Amino acid sequence: MPPDVREWLPANHLAWFVIDAVGEMNLDVFYAAYRLDGRARPAYDPAMMVALLLYAYARGTRSSRVIERACCEDVAFRVIAAQQTPDHTTIARFVERHQQALAGVFGEVLTLCARSGLAQVGVLAVDGTKVQANASRNENLDYEQLAREIVEEAIATDAAEDELYGDRRGDELPPEFSTSAGRRGWLREAKQRLEAERSADPQPVPRDRPKRVKQAKRRLDEELWTEVRANAAYEAWRVRGIAADGSRRMAPGTIKPFTPPEVPEGRINLTDPDSKVVKALRGWIQGYNAQAVTNEHQIVVAAEIETVGGDFGHLEPMLDAAQHELHAAGVTDTPGVLLADAGYWHGEQMQRITDRGIQVLIPPDTSRKQTTRRNWDGGRYDAMPDLLASDRGGELYRKRQPMIEPVFAQMKFNRGLDRFKRRGRGAVRTEWRLISATHNLLKLHRHTLAAA
Repeated sequence: MPPDVREWLPANHLAWFVIDAVGEMNLDVFYAAYRLDGRARPAYDPAMMVALLLYAYARGTRSSRVIERACCEDVAFRVIAAQQTPDHTTIARFVERHQQALAGVFGEVLTLCARSGLAQVGVLAVDGTKVQANASRNENLDYEQLAREIVEEAIATDAAEDELYGDRRGDELPPEFSTSAGRRGWLREAKQRLEAERSADPQPVPRDRPKRVKQAKRRLDEELWTEVRANAAYEAWRVRGIAADGSRRMAPGTIKPFTPPEVPEGRINLTDPDSKVVKALRGWIQGYNAQAVTNEHQIVVAAEIETVGGDFGHLEPMLDAAQHELHAAGVTDTPGVLLADAGYWHGEQMQRITDRGIQVLIPPDTSRKQTTRRNWDGGRYDAMPDLLASDRGGELYRKRQPMIEPVFAQMKFNRGLDRFKRRGRGAVRTEWRLISATHNLLKLHRHTLAAA
């Protein structure tokens, strides 16, 4: 008799919970990427692949080769994979092909948390952590270093070709193609083979093909002419301040054309151009600034990636991302309090958030105070210490550290997030949102067990 995998794991195991959770998700965007005509080899079920990735990330396994090996050796992985063994190439290509869809799984898991009552938004905390990129800090080069390497590579290539080809160019034709008679003979044989293949499997040319070709050419010409006119109108508006209807929108020459510098400034990393040198807890690293917003249940309600090291300027964007994710998950409540550390102090953003009816509690950053004059920012800088020293303000702000910092600790130390595996901001964002989604999934699993 075939084995019954239901006897392999207890009923409250995380693997069964992941399978049930994926069954509640909307995976139409995954299935839409596959054809339905029955051609080509059948693909692995996307629901199985999503469950496999979620369980692997929840266990701190993000290597496709390790996941492939676990599908042979680990009972829980074999249950999720339904006794199948997708190879590491298939797993890696699935992640790459469905990058945007996998990033959206974060919202599906948040919806499940909202249904269980874990997505409360009375108090939210925002913070960021620096995570090393899959890149070497030694590969940060400026313009002169890049130009020097290109020249050195060209010299080395010329030397290798001189040794290989000698006085020859290296692209000479073979002897049978070097004469006109030889080329005509080869073309004659190729034509005969092609005619034989066509006679064996004739492919009639559609009668309306010339018409369709003309229509396509006409559409391309119309699109090109539209683009040319739009560019001309924009140049007139940008340089002379004249709109498309001839009216003057601004003084001539108000907008100056951009003049690039003679030598590009800054440095770029060759292994991951989107990563930057950021200040981490134990020094400078080549990495990303992973931002997150959590609630009092330590549920991550927003997860984004920034390429700048500081947290300044990310307060309002992260709040907007959190409200967008919560609204998509069916949570319509407005946050009451937003907590952050001193690095997020931004007077204008704090004022706009306060105008939306959300209390912001951030300790003043003395390094950013520009003057000793009181009320230099509307009195917020001077009033915040008194607000935090009050009983209610101090009680609320003391929640910030246990709300969000243990989340980063669980991801980094308990699940091995020492660095991102993928490269590029989009790929890293997908990886970060998958890690955050599995954190929420683990919280939901523990909540379910406690309720049972």
